[in-house]
Amino acid sequence: MAMVMDIGVDLGTASVVIHGKGKGSVLNEPAVIAFDRDTRNVLAVGEDAHSMLGRTPGNIQVMRPLAEGMIADFDLASAMLRYFVTKVSGKHLIGGPRVLLSVPQGVNESERHQLISALFEAGARRTYIMERPVAAALGAGLPIGDASGQMICDIGGGMTEIAVLSMGRMVVREIVKIGGDAFDDAIIRYLRRKHNFFVGPLTAEDLKITIGSAIARNEQFYMEVTGRNLLTGLPKLMRITSDEITEALENPLQELLEAIHGVLEHTPAELVADIYDSGMVLTGGGAMLSGLCEAIRLSLKVECRLAEEPQECTARGCCMILENWQDMSKFLASKKRR
Repeated sequence: MAMVMDIGVDLGTASVVIHGKGKGSVLNEPAVIAFDRDTRNVLAVGEDAHSMLGRTPGNIQVMRPLAEGMIADFDLASAMLRYFVTKVSGKHLIGGPRVLLSVPQGVNESERHQLISALFEAGARRTYIMERPVAAALGAGLPIGDASGQMICDIGGGMTEIAVLSMGRMVVREIVKIGGDAFDDAIIRYLRRKHNFFVGPLTAEDLKITIGSAIARNEQFYMEVTGRNLLTGLPKLMRITSDEITEALENPLQELLEAIHGVLEHTPAELVADIYDSGMVLTGGGAMLSGLCEAIRLSLKVECRLAEEPQECTARGCCMILENWQDMSKFLASKKRR
């Protein structure tokens, strides 16, 4: 039986990340589940389910239980969460781990209570819910307890949460449905429109990660991918350039920049001055897009840096509170203020 340990859980649209108290990162897997359409029996979760995407017969469905920051299928989301928590902490009838869970803002109060019930079934002794931007800022090492403005932009798979924090509270917060998935969709639409060439989401994501950039690169890169020629219906091998991916990402990137600009507009002047001095920090898997910090810097004239291990920040922040409960549990009370 696995050793009991308190865990911080980042339940994201694209992935689930778990940090264990005193252990660091203990799990980082795709938020994907495979199940039988007829019986609703779960067949695979995480990496195993992700490898089945686009390769299953008609009676087996592979999906993300969360979409655009909201729960698309609650039963499957609960089953996935139970599976991951049990995987890292074992099964316990009594005396199981404390869990600090961060969920997207689109998850409503009723769903939060049901997720807590699902974790109780998985053996959690006690579950706390934490606001994602506060957890991400803690995990990125920002001094959010200080009386100075700190700006965080957490870019997930389905949504981005932008917040300005001061003295452990969110002063301004904005949520936009732009994230890694929107970047992938933009690449798919661009290739269809420009080349009559269709690729799936996994190929689009691969293009984004391998040669994608938010700004034009000094050196042109290319990647050969296989897709479908929409005029003939036959498979086709095509060479895609990095400049094409940059062009494809232009629209969702502009929406993201406008959302960040809107948050700065609504931020009190003193805190804006702090942000211009200290800069803003990017967290989340979507923040790893090449050139994104530079695009923000050029457009908004604000210094920007990518957090260390950006995809781990939220779960790390949750776990930091469990490790320093006496000093840091006050951050759990964070509420949105405009």
